[in-house]
Amino acid sequence: MDVQPSHVDQIKQVNAGLVYRLIDQNGPISRIVLSKKAQLAPASITKITRELIEAHLVKEVEFPDLGFRGRPAIGLKVDSADWQFLCIRIDKSHVVIGLRDLSNHLILEEEFPFFPSENQTFLASLFELIDDFFLRHRSCLERLTAISITINAIVDPVNGVIHSSPHYNIQNLPLSAFLHRRIGVPIFLQHGITAWTIAESLYGAGKGCQNIIQVVIDDNVGVGIMTAGQMLHAANHSVVEIGHTQVNPNGEPCYCGNNGCLETVVGIKNILMRATRLAEEHPNSLLAALSTQSTKTFSSSITIELLCQAASQGDTIAIEIIREVGEKIGHIMAIMVNIFNPDKILIGSPLNEAKQIFHPVIQQQITQLSLPVYSQKVNIIATEFANSGTLPAASLIKQSLYSGQLLLEIMQG
Repeated sequence: MDVQPSHVDQIKQVNAGLVYRLIDQNGPISRIVLSKKAQLAPASITKITRELIEAHLVKEVEFPDLGFRGRPAIGLKVDSADWQFLCIRIDKSHVVIGLRDLSNHLILEEEFPFFPSENQTFLASLFELIDDFFLRHRSCLERLTAISITINAIVDPVNGVIHSSPHYNIQNLPLSAFLHRRIGVPIFLQHGITAWTIAESLYGAGKGCQNIIQVVIDDNVGVGIMTAGQMLHAANHSVVEIGHTQVNPNGEPCYCGNNGCLETVVGIKNILMRATRLAEEHPNSLLAALSTQSTKTFSSSITIELLCQAASQGDTIAIEIIREVGEKIGHIMAIMVNIFNPDKILIGSPLNEAKQIFHPVIQQQITQLSLPVYSQKVNIIATEFANSGTLPAASLIKQSLYSGQLLLEIMQG
């Protein structure tokens, strides 16, 4: 039957990804222990590991087997030194490109200005940056396996299409297909917040946790949700949207076309505008004093770091600003706690510099507004990583190896 080969291939992909993940997370590990952890027959483990070794993705090493005398045991560990991938972060007006190996070690990373005007110039400009990066660093390049890309835009990760962006004049851009034709390696595209949540679940504050809500309060405001170990909406362009939830019908216009969106109230740019206005109205406040110390005038120099510093030192204006942000975020988080019942809520924001003020306000709202049996167990913590660099893009490669998707492509040459 026509469906049988795809079914067999799917089983092979899942099993290979499972074995690779267990070796990566537990190596060096013996085949016997690997068979027990994977719940696969020893013959299957032997076949999969042989193929991984032949593809130079896994290698045999000696390691001491505690409790046994004699020769060291032979175990398996990931062999990633010669395999590399490119990870790209596309932000407003700039692009960050990083080269990493499969162990996620960062080899080098650079930032470039980026000002394309439309679809064709976007594709051509991005490819030119990648090509120049390869030429400058060809002495560092080994076997390139894939390219991963993150952008805060409406994307279709399955087909590798950017539908639209708040920062660039692009529509239905077939980014993955274009780069695959030019470079010839698999291309992985994902929304930046989704990728960041994946990174936190793999290496950061959400490691080992199956149910996570990560809320991002930065220039953009959004949420990544992981439930039962799977990202919600990771395979389509319907990201979990809170930034464009209307919280003030009479508020300022938002680029989405609505008025008074949450992002227009608690986005970092808007927080700083309010802080600047209040500092001007209260020139004797600590916030104004810290700002004046910075550049002799507080009219344009208040940063999120100064705001958090002022709040931490007891400035009532700064504390009130942060508390109001926490209340608005906490109100929405309470609804999400009732829906998803997470174990952890990760806060990804520069406001974490004042987390002793910010986090309890969010927790208080959740406690007051959500189901007690859910709210009592949830743990609010800061993300381990900042919203910068290429680590979120790198997590897409690790995820594709663990799922077996990229693994099979490498094994098949």
